[in-house]
Amino acid sequence: MAKFPRYAIYYAPPEASLLDRFGNSLLGYDARRGVDTAFADGITEAIADWRELTEDARKYGFHATLKAPFGLADGQSEADLVTACRDFASVPRAIPLIRPVVDAISGFIAVIPGERSDALQGLAADCVRAFDPFRAPTTPEDRARRRPEALTPRQVEYLDVWGYPYVMEEFRFHMTLTCRLEAARREPILAMLQARFAEMKLAQLAIDQIVLFRQSDPRARFRIIGSWPLTGCASPA
Repeated sequence: MAKFPRYAIYYAPPEASLLDRFGNSLLGYDARRGVDTAFADGITEAIADWRELTEDARKYGFHATLKAPFGLADGQSEADLVTACRDFASVPRAIPLIRPVVDAISGFIAVIPGERSDALQGLAADCVRAFDPFRAPTTPEDRARRRPEALTPRQVEYLDVWGYPYVMEEFRFHMTLTCRLEAARREPILAMLQARFAEMKLAQLAIDQIVLFRQSDPRARFRIIGSWPLTGCASPA
């Protein structure tokens, strides 16, 4: 059984930024304040089951995973993890810059990079390695929940080593907006969300902070408990 509380290292956009408001209004949840928010104008009228389509994403808050949720290993504390987040952010590194787009990824609709970013792939890999000492060992139940029989051999290897299959070259940055949708249902919703996203005219997004989320128990939503700006050093790729 998973250990609680659970923690995760995510990217989340700056508070009250255009992207932050966009994501929160689609999910109906503000992970910084831990409160429901009003849905974007007209979306529940246009899509009657929008609340259901965003239910799972709402549990996690608007984010992109860098280090997937984990319970703390024996001997580790939340204070230790907070210190590690601060130390990680203080190390100079290339700050990834991406061209954000709304598109489908594995049947979900999400904000994703328009092109691959080596700096972003490197940041995610660094997070996986740096914070793994804080992760409690994967339980048989957690491993089974990842359905290893449906994963590739490399993904199974990563699941067993890092507790999560989608790391290193398997990592794909995404800020989830909906559950998985069949293509016929997904296409009109995707077009609508792309149009809404285009209104922001957000040509570039800096992945310039790490954010610590906490889930207190299995029924609770994740909440932000700290964020740290990354220290830049060189031009990103």
